[in-house]
Amino acid sequence: MNMAIYGKGMRKGMGKGAGAYARIGVENGVMAADSHALIAMLFDAADSAIRSAKVHMSAGNIPAKGEAISRAIDIVNRGLLAVLDRERGGEVAENLARIYDYIIRELRRANLKNDLDALGTVETVLGNIGAAWRELGRSEQGMGNVG
Repeated sequence: MNMAIYGKGMRKGMGKGAGAYARIGVENGVMAADSHALIAMLFDAADSAIRSAKVHMSAGNIPAKGEAISRAIDIVNRGLLAVLDRERGGEVAENLARIYDYIIRELRRANLKNDLDALGTVETVLGNIGAAWRELGRSEQGMGNVG
């Protein structure tokens, strides 16, 4: 996975990109983080929202479940999907865009049908992508190419 797949709105001091992250509620450490760390924070925030939705769904707390799922959708749509650099990221970025679209559809379906299995699937898919992203960061840090 090439670090160039993410980047739209993340150049020139990351002001515009950092603002996007702050708007969706990923505030702690945003201004001090590099672009790789910002994406990792989005994966963490999405995971947290999905776990929260699962808890609320299991407890029958429909309003809180809806809020948590809406937050997860917002993070994927306005965060992960919005900052994909499809020009520089090529096929990998296009594939990620399709996966994120699928995740958004599954989150909506999970909300509508109270489907815990759909939330579990989405949690696994995002978790796998997030783990790959973190591993890429560790690999590139070891080579001195992060950013």
